[in-house]
Amino acid sequence: MSKLIEQNYQNAKEAYAKWGVDVDKAMEKLDNISISIHCWQGDDVIGFENDAGSLTGGIQTTGNYPGKARNGEELRADLEKVLSLLPGDAYKVNVHSLYAETDGVKVDRDALEPKHFAKWVDWAKKNKLGLDFNPSFFSHPLSENGTLSSIDEGIRKFWIEHGKRSREIGEYFGKELGQACINNIWIPDGSKDIVVDKLAPRLRLKDSLDQILAAPISKKYNKDAVESKVFGIGSESYVVGSHEFYMGYAIKNNTLLCLDAGHFHPTEVISTKISAIFNFVDELLLHVSRPVRWDSDHVVILDDELNAIAQELVRNDFIPKTNIALDFFDASINRIAAWTIGTRNTRKALLAALLEPTAALKKVEAEGDFTSRLALLEEFKTYPMGAVWDYYCLKHDVPVKEAWLDEVKAYEKDVLSKR
Repeated sequence: MSKLIEQNYQNAKEAYAKWGVDVDKAMEKLDNISISIHCWQGDDVIGFENDAGSLTGGIQTTGNYPGKARNGEELRADLEKVLSLLPGDAYKVNVHSLYAETDGVKVDRDALEPKHFAKWVDWAKKNKLGLDFNPSFFSHPLSENGTLSSIDEGIRKFWIEHGKRSREIGEYFGKELGQACINNIWIPDGSKDIVVDKLAPRLRLKDSLDQILAAPISKKYNKDAVESKVFGIGSESYVVGSHEFYMGYAIKNNTLLCLDAGHFHPTEVISTKISAIFNFVDELLLHVSRPVRWDSDHVVILDDELNAIAQELVRNDFIPKTNIALDFFDASINRIAAWTIGTRNTRKALLAALLEPTAALKKVEAEGDFTSRLALLEEFKTYPMGAVWDYYCLKHDVPVKEAWLDEVKAYEKDVLSKR
């Protein structure tokens, strides 16, 4: 099998070389592109809080596939299994604040400290991973009627403190692990029905963000991001943190802007926004997801939009200032498989973009030869990227093609089925 993979790889190299594409260099570049894997796929966004219950705040997961992680040890073990099936070493793990481990002591979100995430840091060091972080402004008794935009000053103060504590945790991650933590703020605040005063909640949100971000923290350790959403369950008519609001806030305050693939209208795609926004911001955070009609967080597949996102990043040399993170949760299928499918597909899309003869395509476009542009774009869709991917997996000693599924099935039988 390995001989066939190597032979196919050599044939692919020759095909790409005709267009000036150095396949070996493309794989080297791919090795250095970090992907942040979201921890919440492994337990359906429940977390480890003592009173964790049903999800609220526009968050919903469907299905009840057996084997869900029940604690930090199981969740991290599942992540280790996923990592063993992924080619390359450039990975981070994205943690929400509701995954704090407090040893049975009730600690509310406005009192969280770095020590409550020490197990995550120790594990990340052991596995040579970075960590990203997210304050959790949902699934809490004080999140039902607004958080950072709440008209209740007591509630708003609680969530502001949570945001401040989250930045301190992000700084802790960055210092301990030697790479910046991306600390991303998303809130579910909005209204199910018509709102008369749309301005006042946004003024309160702006003030809350200003208070949270007031403490100077080096971007060497913690980078703040803000994330919009077009609507959610219970906020169908009005979302306080809209795209326009956060885009303006990010530009004015020099934060990262997060673009989530599922957080826009069904006819919008984030790939078309990337080059426009980079005129005004220094750095982006991407949440790679798959919406089906709305923000349903389906497992990422190798579809047109995923390829388009990767192409925009590579064609314009945006990789160095883009943070790629995954955001989906599907409880209707094996959770390890969901992680593996989505992460491998994201890296596949990046490889395909790196193998594109962009210089040649830009040349015919600049010359006005749009016939050649379309013809070549279509022909390159069936170039042997798959052969390069197989070799890339073989080179990194991870399962080639669908062989990873056998390992997931074995893990399900030996580990997940016993939970």
